[in-house]
Amino acid sequence: MRTKLHLIVLCLVMAAMLAACSAEEKKADEKADVQTGEVAPAAKLVLGVAGAHSGDLASYGLPSVNAAKLVAAKVNAAGGVNGMTVEVVAQDDQCKPELATNAATKMVSDGVKIVLGHICSGATKAALPIYLESKIVLMSPSATNPPLTQSGEYPNFFRTIAPDDAQAALEVAFAKGLGLTKLAVIHDKGDYGKGFATFCKEFIEAEEGMEVVLFEGVTPGAVDYSAVVQKIKSSGAQGVIFGGYHPEASKIVSGMRKKEITIPFLSDDGVKDDTFIKVAGEYAEGVYATGPMDFSTNPVYQEAVAAHKAEFGTDPGPFFPEAYSAALALLKAVENAGSTDYDKVTEALRTQYVDTAVGSVKFDAKGDAEGVGFAVYQVQSGKYVEIK
Repeated sequence: MRTKLHLIVLCLVMAAMLAACSAEEKKADEKADVQTGEVAPAAKLVLGVAGAHSGDLASYGLPSVNAAKLVAAKVNAAGGVNGMTVEVVAQDDQCKPELATNAATKMVSDGVKIVLGHICSGATKAALPIYLESKIVLMSPSATNPPLTQSGEYPNFFRTIAPDDAQAALEVAFAKGLGLTKLAVIHDKGDYGKGFATFCKEFIEAEEGMEVVLFEGVTPGAVDYSAVVQKIKSSGAQGVIFGGYHPEASKIVSGMRKKEITIPFLSDDGVKDDTFIKVAGEYAEGVYATGPMDFSTNPVYQEAVAAHKAEFGTDPGPFFPEAYSAALALLKAVENAGSTDYDKVTEALRTQYVDTAVGSVKFDAKGDAEGVGFAVYQVQSGKYVEIK
């Protein structure tokens, strides 16, 4: 019995000694960390970025990735968000709905809580239910289809660009100002392009003395659009309004000009891109396109553009200021909310202003940024110039 008692006591003493050694080792490690400057890995806040990062529409999506990286670097340099380091993780959807759902599913599986994107309205619409089910906040710099906010179906969706009904109203008013009374309205059959064209058609028909002489859809990716060009010529249209993106617009306007159809060609922010000018070449000259207002006098915009030039060596592409603003707004909302809690973040977005590249903004009950809008631009000497 005495031997067993001695063994028990000995075991207890050894356990105490091991515990003391462990504590001393921990203190020594902590001291070493202080001496060497090493720190424990910081908690991370992942900012997802979804959009067209490859394919024909990559010129619209890649500026958002750059914008997110620049905002993350700026925020991290200032200490991060609520003690968390911001990390940017991108998912490519090529503006295709089926790939957009894959991107959204990957965001969910990775536990992402805030997402900048998607770029195209059709892709955004396809992905939104996945984000909504998982209570993930999504903010697009360019998805302008009105029902995305106006339907009330997606309370998790916000955007830093005005919707297409506002863009279409400006487009039709400008066409009227040019004296155009008979218009051919062409679209690419997509959520964005057809939606924009439909609004234009409605606004034209509501104007006394104006009419739609042709309303026609084309198939994206087709090699030749000579059939629709011939329909435009036969319609007696005094001008064309196109809803869609630059690959189709460049082919249609080139076909028109080659057939000596010189009537004005007006389009949307899906065409207000330097890629359109590069592809259409000389035939791009004189083309009108609506797009986000000029923010060049905004100090945050100026800072963002300077940062882009310093980091990437180029001017930023389309929707860059809207993407930069979306990244700022999302991260500021998390900071104001004190967490990534869905209800708190959405409440912060709707109630607290944040200074961005598109102005000091907050979002209305539907998710649209207050105070943003569109302007009209024209290709002059190979560059888009705002029409005052």
